[in-house]
Amino acid sequence: MGTRTIITGTGCFIPPVIKSNRDFASLNFYDEETNRIATPTEEIVEKFEQITGIEERRYAPEEMNSSDMAIIAAKLAIEDSGIDPEELDQIILAQNFGNVMKHTIQTDILPALASRVKHGLGIKNPNCVAYDLIFGCPGWVQGVIQADTYFKAGIAKKALIVGTETLSRVIDVYDRDSMIFSDGAGATVLESKPEDETNSGILSWSVQSHCLDEAYYLYLGKSNFPSADPAIRYIKMKGRKVYEYAMLHVPAAMKDCLDKAGIPIQEIKKVFIHQANEKMDEGIIRRLYKLYGIKEIPEHIMPMSINKLGNSSVATIPTLFDMVKKGFWDDHSLQPGDAVLFASVGAGMNISAICYRM
Repeated sequence: MGTRTIITGTGCFIPPVIKSNRDFASLNFYDEETNRIATPTEEIVEKFEQITGIEERRYAPEEMNSSDMAIIAAKLAIEDSGIDPEELDQIILAQNFGNVMKHTIQTDILPALASRVKHGLGIKNPNCVAYDLIFGCPGWVQGVIQADTYFKAGIAKKALIVGTETLSRVIDVYDRDSMIFSDGAGATVLESKPEDETNSGILSWSVQSHCLDEAYYLYLGKSNFPSADPAIRYIKMKGRKVYEYAMLHVPAAMKDCLDKAGIPIQEIKKVFIHQANEKMDEGIIRRLYKLYGIKEIPEHIMPMSINKLGNSSVATIPTLFDMVKKGFWDDHSLQPGDAVLFASVGAGMNISAICYRM
């Protein structure tokens, strides 16, 4: 008898510090050659909002670290699932920069953030294995895929998957791309169930990595400010390259995932896509449907949180899914039996997609 991996609990933490686009209006931006951008900052910010859809984003308070947010989201997911945390076989935590103390740029991943989450949850069970996963923005999706693989191998039955990040602490404030990034955490409890007990669960998944020309589309580099210390590195992005890559490869990966599930695209009720850039995400959805010869995109197919929460990397999808699942939006809801897609793209360059039935 086969098994199904089902989501039994979700939770998220949305940081309380709101950073609006107006807060960037007094800054001076510089290009990669450290030349000051002559365009008035107000115009830069206005164009940024038109392209990305971001009006504001959330930052963690100074006293809060990425692992602190992860613990809060994890507790909510465990409470939602109703499981005893001592029954967890795995804690998989997706992150990219570890804990970054406010006003520093140094990554702290000793111990691993997953270990800190297990400690924060007070789990005594030594057979609950906690480890971090660095896979760019698709980290949470990839964590779910890893748990599904362990379940199917009979190695584990219950897992906690967390995505958490404080990107606000690794941004270069002189780089206009810094306006994209934000902080947050999302968590999900997964359980393995016999196929004859449920119709829900993961139907298929697809993963890709392109690491030749694409490997350094996102990287750590020096500040754009002319007299900045070159030894201090910040998150950098080749925006046009990332956009072109996503348009070419993400729809194909999503189609591959759907085709493996053996269900028509018309059956998909929601697409939970990484909240990277509103225009890019809309373009990905259009191209996905175009691959099936469909021009008209279903209304309300794609929930979006980026306009208020920004791009929090690994946290965007689990946070978005938790909010829709718990009815935070009037235009979006989920019903038992609904088929949904999760898809994300990010540094590496990596793509992960999952087809799931509620």
